Amino acid sequence: MAEERMRVAVLGGGSFGTALASIAADNGAEVRQWLRDPVLAEQINQEHVNGRYLPGYAINPAVVASTEMAEVLPGAGLVLVAIPSKAFGEVVRQARTHLSPDQILVSTTKGIQEEGFKLMSQILEEETGFPHIGVISGPNLASEVADKQLTATVIASDDPETRTRVQAALGCDYFRVYASNDRYGVELGGALKNLYAIAAGMAAALGMGENTRSMLMTRALAEMSRFAVSLGANPMTFLGLAGVGDLIVTCSSQLSRNYRVGYALGEGRSLDEAVEALGQVAEGVNSVRLVRDKAREEGIYMPLAEGLYQVLFKGVPAQEMARLLMLGEQSSDVEFVLAREDVQRAHREQSGPKRSGRGDEHG
Repeated sequence: MAEERMRVAVLGGGSFGTALASIAADNGAEVRQWLRDPVLAEQINQEHVNGRYLPGYAINPAVVASTEMAEVLPGAGLVLVAIPSKAFGEVVRQARTHLSPDQILVSTTKGIQEEGFKLMSQILEEETGFPHIGVISGPNLASEVADKQLTATVIASDDPETRTRVQAALGCDYFRVYASNDRYGVELGGALKNLYAIAAGMAAALGMGENTRSMLMTRALAEMSRFAVSLGANPMTFLGLAGVGDLIVTCSSQLSRNYRVGYALGEGRSLDEAVEALGQVAEGVNSVRLVRDKAREEGIYMPLAEGLYQVLFKGVPAQEMARLLMLGEQSSDVEFVLAREDVQRAHREQSGPKRSGRGDEHG
């Protein structure tokens, strides 16, 4: 069926937004990209490269960059919002006057807003009131996407039109787009895995082996799903690309920004030194504090998040955090099979009567 050429707008000049802009242009869409830096915009237009965030990777020459939202947003059927979480709301408010309710708005940002503990799609919804809202998340290292390595992602939305249009705009022979209707779970997965990438980087710098990394990743998955389900997500979402898929890549790759921050911390650098050496936003740093505080507020058991908080913000050495985690309670493996509370109850029953009625509790 013949279809009118799609127009795609990308808000943001970072690595992933640029990679997605190039994919959409490869697929024949008319693509406009907004970014703040006029020098970078000129470089994209003249040299077809993003030298700051994707050096060495060619961008489709059809991508047109601009610092003016009025030149980028009007008439776009699909708007991809690829802005770091700290500036996300501000940019969406700035864009609002150039947007219309028939447009599809999709966040690609894996972060959390401090005020109200809001995810990016919730900000899109609140700031615009539009019906077509979605989230892209998954194991998507931007440099590999730009290099056209085989990659898969998830588009999550309650709206079938949003899911279908994003699949049409971005799906190609090297970038597969799978659909989900658990927007909250997919988005939480993308935000939460950043924490555990920091932990994985720290473990690698400390010389810990593959057994340790495997343990860390699976306990991270348990912690992620425990937290997300407590807030209303579907636990099955975490078996997919936005859960275990994203966790594997971000905890295993030195291309992951959060992994690199964790590695620097494991080498003994301060948080400020680690972030400065990275030179880009590592969403996990801010998310550690927000998730830890939310978990305490909601009474959710999050030992890894708590340990990371102590290392990042309280000066506890990474080696000490690892030791303390191994002294924690030995509870259930998969809580949706055997509840953590059942294991704790069994420990109490075993330890209580056999110790002269002392009723010691374990964990």
